[in-house]
Amino acid sequence: MTERLSTFGKRLALDSGIGELMRDLGDALAAGNSETCMLGGGQPSHIPAVDAIWQQRLTEIASDPAKVSRVLGDYDPPAGDAAFRDAVAKFFYRQFGWPITKDNVCVTAGGQTAFFLLLNAIAGRFDDREARKVLLPLSPEYIGYADQSVSTEFFRATKPLIHETGPHEFKYEIDFDALQVDDSIAAMCLSRPTNPSSNVVSDEELAKLCGIAKENQIPLIIDNAYGLPFPGAIFGDAVPHYDPSMILTFSLSKLGLPGTRTGIVIAEPEVVQYLSCMNAISSLANNNLGQAITLPLFENDQIATISRDVIRPYYRERSQQARQWLVDSIDPSIPFRIHRCEGAFFLWLWLPGYRFRPPSFTNG
Repeated sequence: MTERLSTFGKRLALDSGIGELMRDLGDALAAGNSETCMLGGGQPSHIPAVDAIWQQRLTEIASDPAKVSRVLGDYDPPAGDAAFRDAVAKFFYRQFGWPITKDNVCVTAGGQTAFFLLLNAIAGRFDDREARKVLLPLSPEYIGYADQSVSTEFFRATKPLIHETGPHEFKYEIDFDALQVDDSIAAMCLSRPTNPSSNVVSDEELAKLCGIAKENQIPLIIDNAYGLPFPGAIFGDAVPHYDPSMILTFSLSKLGLPGTRTGIVIAEPEVVQYLSCMNAISSLANNNLGQAITLPLFENDQIATISRDVIRPYYRERSQQARQWLVDSIDPSIPFRIHRCEGAFFLWLWLPGYRFRPPSFTNG
């Protein structure tokens, strides 16, 4: 059957790392074993205090026939509900002083879809120039980016500097001396915290990357799926940053709402406009439910307080405990290091001397 697939079909319809991961997780959940712990794929924990908020919001929506009719029975505009986009923009203005409006905000069907649309709009093949790539300034990076190209391989990655920061601990840092940006690069992209290493690019590194992007007139795309201000799973000092040269993506998934498939993009109005057009072609409109559930939480800043006071401490404590269990369980004769636990839901283990095959983020 594969000979019947187009080039596009062969790239997206066949097996991929992210496809196998999500299929395995789904099959495990479908088995119905109550003892199964979903520990992969960035699956958020069911935090009782957070789940109670979602239950309350669903009850409030369900008790209002007009809201039920609006949420379940109407299409949103392709860029998302205007009131939700306005609430998101005002939230970021109150919290960080960002000079944005709803015209800088676009809703997508999850963060994964946001990147599929963004990366293929910015990089790949062009009508009037050579193909261009996306530069990953720090690897390893999120495997879910790897198979998103619809036209050509379009990633280039830079190997990190490795600093041993303590007994059995290390940290990746960007090797700016090795970072090469030329006319073949269409954008730079990184996740903060990084999936899967839990690395958090420092504010200083981020500012330097932003300067490089502006100098080369390319966007710097930051994936904040696990980051600030929501769900806030960053355990050290870090500040969210926005500049017109940047494209920021956020998600409701790691707050505890992965089933609503709601991504948020903050960018210049031109970017929002073309994402809106792509939304209309690919899916007509977005899921209304996640926007409806969280709208008042953006309006009253509860999104920030939940993330800071409930979600962040929850994951920090479990990260520290899991790291200690791992250290205690490994034979002392085995050389190992764990990436410094700086955020997200991951522990990244390095076994010096062992050879492995990394994801398909290659130089070139």
